[in-house]
Amino acid sequence: MIQNERETRPVQLEDAVRQMMTAARTAPKGKGLDIIEIAAVTGDDIPVLSEKIKELGEQNGLKFFFRDAGNILSAGAVVLIGTYQKTHGLNCAHCGFPTCGEKPETTPCVLNTVDVGIAIGSACATAVDLRLDTRVMFSAGLAAQKLNWLNGCQTVFAIPVSISSKNPFFDRKPKEPEQAASLSPTET
Repeated sequence: MIQNERETRPVQLEDAVRQMMTAARTAPKGKGLDIIEIAAVTGDDIPVLSEKIKELGEQNGLKFFFRDAGNILSAGAVVLIGTYQKTHGLNCAHCGFPTCGEKPETTPCVLNTVDVGIAIGSACATAVDLRLDTRVMFSAGLAAQKLNWLNGCQTVFAIPVSISSKNPFFDRKPKEPEQAASLSPTET
């Protein structure tokens, strides 16, 4: 049997994304509280995410949202990592308030955000070990948050993932949706 790498890419990508999600899950968490949610976006849901990023770009006027909306269309999957908001009761004041009880509900606990960062780092380290093309995106995470794809998580980041000969997320040039869809296997 001869297996062409181009033909096995979808399976390789699926396995790799699962490993990234496992790395994010097993990452250390403040006080051992596991309030992280992780999901993978694939297939027809990637263009839905792209459209939501564009919508947010129109609302906030930030041009990089449009660039990112085009970039993720080159992804085979997008890993989402987010956290629920829960104070840890440490009264550390890192959030800017003297105690957890004085922190407004709308102000995130800093340890929740740190937990997301550590999980992202673990997922990205796994991607590096597997030689995958990735980029951490605030814009795509915010779009997924607005779509409520992580069931109420309030701090969400996205990691688009690609297996290609050139990292489509590196030089950050936007691709028009019809260009990304028409790329041949040698261009992806």
